[in-house]
Amino acid sequence: MNAASVTLLALAMSTDAFAAAIGKGSALVKPRWSEAVRTGLIFGVIEAITPLVGWALGYAAADYVKSWDHWIAFVLLLVLGLRMVVGAFQHADAPEMSKPARHGFWLLVATGFATSIDAMAVGVGLAFLDVNITVVALSIGFATFAMVTLGVMVGRLLGHITGRWAEAVGGLVLIAIGSLILYEHLSVA
Repeated sequence: MNAASVTLLALAMSTDAFAAAIGKGSALVKPRWSEAVRTGLIFGVIEAITPLVGWALGYAAADYVKSWDHWIAFVLLLVLGLRMVVGAFQHADAPEMSKPARHGFWLLVATGFATSIDAMAVGVGLAFLDVNITVVALSIGFATFAMVTLGVMVGRLLGHITGRWAEAVGGLVLIAIGSLILYEHLSVA
C-alpha cells in the first residue's frame, strides 16, 4: 500500500467515529476542547489497537490462504464499505434519542470500541498484504483522534445529516481501496 492508500484507509476508518462524535458533540450544550480532546484520545487509541489485533489474527492464518489473500482483502473491504453505506442511511428517519449532558468514560470506551470493529476486520485483511501494520494502525488512530476531536466541536452546528454522509463516503472509499487491491493483484498475474 502506498501513502495515499494508507491515508485514505485511515480517513475511511475514522468516518464512523466522526459520525458518532458529531452525535456526541450535538448532545453537549457547549462542547469544550477538553471534552473533545478526551473523546478523540479514547476513540483514537481504541481505533489504533483494533487493526493490530485483527492483523495478528490474520497473520496467523496467512500461510494457509496466500493464493487468494487479495480476494479476502477485497471481500472484507467490500462488505465493510457496503455496511457503512447502508448503515449511514438505515436510520435516517428514526427519532432522535435523548442523550446525556456529560459523557462518561465507559460510555466513550463502549462507543469507541463499537466504531472500531471495522478496523479490526480491516486489520485481518491487511495481514495478507505487504504493509507496515504499525504505520497503518498509527495512521488510523491519529486520523480518528483528529476526526473525533473536530466532530465533537462541530457536532451542534452540523447535526446528524453530515455524520451520515461522512460515513457513507467512508464506506465508498473502503470499497474503492478493496477494488484497487484486487485490480493490482489480478493485473500482475
